[in-house]
Amino acid sequence: MPSTKTRVSKIANVIIPVSDQDQQIEFYVDKLGFEKRVDIPFGGKYRWVEVAAGDAETTIALAPPPPGGSSGNRETGISLYAEDIDGYYAELKGAGVDVDPEISRMGDPVPPMFWLRDPEGNSLMVLG
Repeated sequence: MPSTKTRVSKIANVIIPVSDQDQQIEFYVDKLGFEKRVDIPFGGKYRWVEVAAGDAETTIALAPPPPGGSSGNRETGISLYAEDIDGYYAELKGAGVDVDPEISRMGDPVPPMFWLRDPEGNSLMVLG
């Protein structure tokens, strides 16, 4: 069996299928504080959009769903890290982001955390 130790060097991106890319770009950039890294046409009638937090290498692609696929109301499996989770939570709540009613604090070794939902109902976890 061949070695797989050097074949994958990083996670390039994770994909969230979305129906309204402009609305999602506004949310991820203006509300969550991400940077838009890529916004290019592909396949004749589609756009490939990637956003990222800070200097992260891995991006989140906000892409149209595949033919016959759906978008929205997904648990993305994406977790974000905020050093000042209380400040970030307050900022998001103040900006009208759909966040949990409060930050969950279970105690060590579980970090403080909360969930947020984008305008299409896709959920992401924030850890502090």
